[in-house]
Amino acid sequence: MFSFGSSSSSRRATHAGGWYTDDGNELRKQLEEYLSEAKFVTKKGPCRGIIAPHAGFSYSGPTAAHAYKNMDQKSIKRVFILGPSHHYYTDGCEVSACKSYQTPIGDMKIDAAVNEELMKTGKFKKMKLSVDEDEHSIEMHLPYIKKMMGDKEFTIVPILVGSLSTKAEQVYGEIFSEYLNDPANFFVISSDFCHWGSRFRYTWYDKSAGEVWESIKKLDHMGMKMIENLDAPGFASYLKEYRNTICGRHPIGVYLNALRVLKKEPTLEFVKYSQSNKCRSGRDSSVSYASAICHYCKE
Repeated sequence: MFSFGSSSSSRRATHAGGWYTDDGNELRKQLEEYLSEAKFVTKKGPCRGIIAPHAGFSYSGPTAAHAYKNMDQKSIKRVFILGPSHHYYTDGCEVSACKSYQTPIGDMKIDAAVNEELMKTGKFKKMKLSVDEDEHSIEMHLPYIKKMMGDKEFTIVPILVGSLSTKAEQVYGEIFSEYLNDPANFFVISSDFCHWGSRFRYTWYDKSAGEVWESIKKLDHMGMKMIENLDAPGFASYLKEYRNTICGRHPIGVYLNALRVLKKEPTLEFVKYSQSNKCRSGRDSSVSYASAICHYCKE
């Protein structure tokens, strides 16, 4: 098995061996299998960003593949990864203090220059290593990114997104919009969708939709439609009304606000949706997963 170092300058793949295999060969084979089942969406111009889930690969890996299938490494030199904070409270965004991130299929260098630029805005802090290594929302994307980029030289910009106000989402969106303009930059927005069941303290159910799982699907697609419409205020209102447990709601909110100020006519389209389990009673639980791809009509 791959042996991970413990230097503070390099973030360990702390969820390898649990959430996904820590065997590099097995991991490559697994990702290749998922990608072989996913569909490539034909569009004018390259995919410039994705929304994809971050659960254990056995749960969300196949759904994430539908987003990553559309990632074209040719023009990409830098990958931004915006992931929500699950265990640590912050009302802002934080960059990694590490120099690289480890994965079982190769390490990735963090873009120190971009981190410095972001820090100079006064809107970012640096993550503690313990926070960085506890969080899974960014790590679960690293193997896919490394797989798709192959041996090409590139850097990553991991961003931990905290519990932001709608105003803060706008502020961070404006900051990241400058980076969206650069075709060398690719954005990964990390999010699962509805976490349904008593263990998640969320059991919203619209009986008119059919069984519980169908109600969850209806609820998720309401939000997904707002996202596809690039409707940041509408998405915020939807979350306020239904309280849907979309863990990456703030990274999505930042991304929508960033896209809204672009003059490149971005389009965002969901290409895959799935649920970990089809709930039929209040005793059941599930997590929803969705993948979306972003293109620009004007480059």
